[in-house]
Amino acid sequence: MIKRLSRHWLRFAQTGRAFGRDRRGLAAIEFAMLLPIMLVTLFGVIGATSAIAIDRKVTLMARTLADLTAQGDDVSNNDISNFFAIGRAMLTPYSATTNAFTGGPLKMTLTELYIDPATGAARVQWSKGDDERSVGSVVTAMPSDLIGRDSKNEILENQYFILSEVSYRYAPSILPGAASVNLSETTYTRPRVTSRRPCVLYQGTSNCPK
Repeated sequence: MIKRLSRHWLRFAQTGRAFGRDRRGLAAIEFAMLLPIMLVTLFGVIGATSAIAIDRKVTLMARTLADLTAQGDDVSNNDISNFFAIGRAMLTPYSATTNAFTGGPLKMTLTELYIDPATGAARVQWSKGDDERSVGSVVTAMPSDLIGRDSKNEILENQYFILSEVSYRYAPSILPGAASVNLSETTYTRPRVTSRRPCVLYQGTSNCPK
């Protein structure tokens, strides 16, 4: 009986040692364990890289749209359409429309503001784009440190600003539910051509509105 048990134990021990030395299939098991982590890391890097790239483009678009508008002493609907076309081109290779790869859509709005010297309120004079503001409405987010003041700290008259707003909803399908954020940028720029008037006239108007 003892000899039989000894033989079984010896056979069991030999099988265990052989199993311990057997490395067949180990790589496949390790790969199967690491594959999910590798895929999550890969898609995470792709998603983060795209988000950073689009966010940078959104910032450049907002600054470019404001600068293009502020360079002239008047703009038309055709001018603004061309500016928006430039903005969409700047987003390349990403799509400006709603899509399954990065989300979207791209939204752009150009607005001219007049600073009321009595109250400091930034009132909308004209607004064109995807999220147009009502004429006469007040933009409360206007940074107060951009408003010019004299030596007595009183607000200077005839101050206008071009407000450029660009946004893009980033929600790629490769990271469903894990990446959904609104990338946006707001830029305020003073009109550049002020030798004749302090504002940028819109669509053939003859005087700066207030």
